[in-house]
Amino acid sequence: MQLGLGTAALGRPQYINLRQEAPKKQNLEIFKAQGFSVLEEAYKLGIRYFDTAPGYGLAEQLVLEWLRTKNDPSIQIATKWGYTYVANFNANAAVHEIKEHSLEKLKEQWQVSKAFIPHLRVYQIHSATLETGILDNEAVLDQLALLKEEYKLEIGITTTGANQLEVIKKALDVTIGGVPLFDAFQVTYNMLDQSLGEISREVVQQEKKIIIKEALANGRLFRNKAYRHYKDLYHELEGLANKYMVGVDAIALRFCGQKLPSSILLSGASNSVQLKENLKLNTFCLTEEEIQVLTAFKIDPITYWEERKQLKWN
Repeated sequence: MQLGLGTAALGRPQYINLRQEAPKKQNLEIFKAQGFSVLEEAYKLGIRYFDTAPGYGLAEQLVLEWLRTKNDPSIQIATKWGYTYVANFNANAAVHEIKEHSLEKLKEQWQVSKAFIPHLRVYQIHSATLETGILDNEAVLDQLALLKEEYKLEIGITTTGANQLEVIKKALDVTIGGVPLFDAFQVTYNMLDQSLGEISREVVQQEKKIIIKEALANGRLFRNKAYRHYKDLYHELEGLANKYMVGVDAIALRFCGQKLPSSILLSGASNSVQLKENLKLNTFCLTEEEIQVLTAFKIDPITYWEERKQLKWN
């Protein structure tokens, strides 16, 4: 199974997540050096797909600096446009990122994104929603089509929220000059929110790329006293982790990979230890019965996203 590395945790100290351990206080230079080392470790471990975004703090610049140390055409970079990071690495910032899906923002952020060429493979609208009207914005869509043609890119979207399927369906219908615009869909999928499964076959049949994010449900798949209603799921996950001698993270990633075998799975590891644990997903295979048991733990997307909204930046 193909595991890619998402760089949100490498580019900014805070994220919407449940941490298994308290973050260590460190200065920006140490934080940056650690991120660089994780990128290098990922490469040594065989990872060639790296996902980043301007909304991820210093992540794009970090990946660019690291990329300059490599001469390997197999490295694939995916980045995005649409969010600007504004927290300035302040954990107590009232606002961490600002969303803007305008033509001006696309052109502004492309000036950085294009530096990834020739490694840039996927260029995505960051968190495409129906509310911003981005999928009806002809000026932006035409510009993306021009970039796609000129630089031979795959154009994609990332989705967030209970109506992910509605957004994907609308994006699949977007054409420019009679040609479908979107080639890749980066979607939240995990044991709790399995709604992508309802449309995944259609996406694959149209030869589109699926990239799975938040496979660990922002940390909710690890035992947590605040989520006692998941105690049966925790029991099942921990039993499988013991059986296969891996962590719960590897079980969660393996589940996603077996349910959607043609997808790219994103690791959100913030250090090399986590990354190595994630990569253990390729050391075992869940049985059909185990997959069925885990599948039964899915919840309604509205419930899932309401719960996620309660998570804080930390």
